[in-house]
Amino acid sequence: MEEERDGREGIPEAGPGLTAPMSIPPVILLCDHRGEGTADNARGLADAGYRLEQTENLRQTLARLSRLTPAVILVDPLASGGAVELDAIDRARGADHPVPVLVVADSRDPLPTVLVSRTLERGLWDLVHRDAPVEEYLMRIERLQNQRKKVAEIDELRHRAVHDDRTDLLRPKSFQERLREHFSAAQRHKLDLALLLIDLDRFGAINKDHDHTVGDALIGRVGEAIRRTLRAEDVAGRLGGDEFAVLLPYTRKVDAASVVQRLLEEIRALSGPLPGAKSEVTVSASIGFETFDGSDLDDDQALRMNTERALRHAKRSGGDVGVYFRSLARESAADE
Repeated sequence: MEEERDGREGIPEAGPGLTAPMSIPPVILLCDHRGEGTADNARGLADAGYRLEQTENLRQTLARLSRLTPAVILVDPLASGGAVELDAIDRARGADHPVPVLVVADSRDPLPTVLVSRTLERGLWDLVHRDAPVEEYLMRIERLQNQRKKVAEIDELRHRAVHDDRTDLLRPKSFQERLREHFSAAQRHKLDLALLLIDLDRFGAINKDHDHTVGDALIGRVGEAIRRTLRAEDVAGRLGGDEFAVLLPYTRKVDAASVVQRLLEEIRALSGPLPGAKSEVTVSASIGFETFDGSDLDDDQALRMNTERALRHAKRSGGDVGVYFRSLARESAADE
């Protein structure tokens, strides 16, 4: 259930005869694997506004984490130091913004400090002595939550610095940097690489006939279409206006052509009524693409220039088409 993944219980929305729901308390997953009183010591956390979810062994903990995202994981590991348990919890607590972990340790045992620092390498962890007062538990939990919030804010700022606001695709400079990196790796390891350049057909007329807000909405939808067409390892950027670029690592000509065809179809499917449009909008794109086999081009600039030439040919052909640069060379040779 979605409520469980957010660490929240289902609460009915306010409506006729109902009052607005009270704020939902954050969840602390209390992993009392050792069973030496930590659960009793931590009961005071509920009085401070937290909701406790308790597990008694690693299997229960991992099962709970598969459907629950708590504010903090409070764990008293069964083994001294708990390296195996903490490693499993570390993998289960999330990749991008891991849930903070507060490890309960014996004040007379220095080993947990060493093991925790080696095991929870992604950070956001702290230690608390098993017999510490609830005030210290609270202080450390609140500090971990604040650290997680700051990390999330920094990540968001970094993301916004390199991604376009309207499409969430890479900005031009960031895309060019990724192009150089991928070309260098493909050249070094003799890997296939494909570059696509996309330009919407008659986009200026759409803005003229309707409104800039319609054009802005269409740009956002094109960004969504590009993202849902690509693999996780592919790279997409907005170069400006209605121009987009896609980088396909480990991709040969035939597979790149398939991606081009899917993109043409996805963009064409955006045609129809758009919010604010005076009439239905016809949407299509021109796509130029070029491939690199790891040795047949000198540098990333050659790859991009060839792709731009293919794009210009697609535009001159009337649009709604994909053109492969190498096919132009074959056509020229045939004409001669």
